[in-house]
Amino acid sequence: MKIAVVGKGGVGKTSVSAALARSLGRMGKSVIALDCDTNPNLGLSLGVGEDETQRILTMRQQVDEGEVEHALGWDDLLDRFGTNAPDGVRLGIVNRIENPEPSCPCCGLSPERLLSQAKFGDSIVIGDFEAGLGSYSRVGDEKLDVTIVVIEPTPRSIDVGVRALEHAHSHHQGRILVVANKVRTAKERQMIESAIGEAQVTVVPYSEAVVNADRKGTSVFDEECADDFILPIRELAASLN
Repeated sequence: MKIAVVGKGGVGKTSVSAALARSLGRMGKSVIALDCDTNPNLGLSLGVGEDETQRILTMRQQVDEGEVEHALGWDDLLDRFGTNAPDGVRLGIVNRIENPEPSCPCCGLSPERLLSQAKFGDSIVIGDFEAGLGSYSRVGDEKLDVTIVVIEPTPRSIDVGVRALEHAHSHHQGRILVVANKVRTAKERQMIESAIGEAQVTVVPYSEAVVNADRKGTSVFDEECADDFILPIRELAASLN
């Protein structure tokens, strides 16, 4: 199963992606979490830590500078530029690096290529996409099993979210779900639901636990009193079976 998590910057895509990955991992699923952002932070949200996240980024840079050998294939790519995260999740950083070489799987690699072309067997793959619709719009038609659009209750976020939903529908990008994130009031929930039509919505309330985790560069799973955020995502994970 291939899942894309998309939306405007700052809506909580990375927090949702990490919580979804760890929830599925705790359910016994084989999970690969792909950080597809040019400013990778998924490792921190998964609980990998700053040092390990930086180690992977440094390896990517060393390939670009000719100091480290290239990966031999997709599996080698995830082995070389990935790491193990809590709850059995495998993290891979797949943002593009400079100086692309033809036919080399670790140079010039784009998230859309990896999700549309690579074979992951029985693993559930979650792609935390960069802000906006750039990379997501380049994924080929019918290449995804699920698209999750994360929206917070602001006009700009809703605008990007609606465009993401329209693209997902027109390009047949699998089952289309919405996470209404950072919702404080019934009015804010209605604001999102009235804009998106009939899409299935998971409402996630505003959570200080997420804010605290972001400030510390840790996973919300390691915060106390985080059930307000984690439980709705856990229910979303269960609904994907």
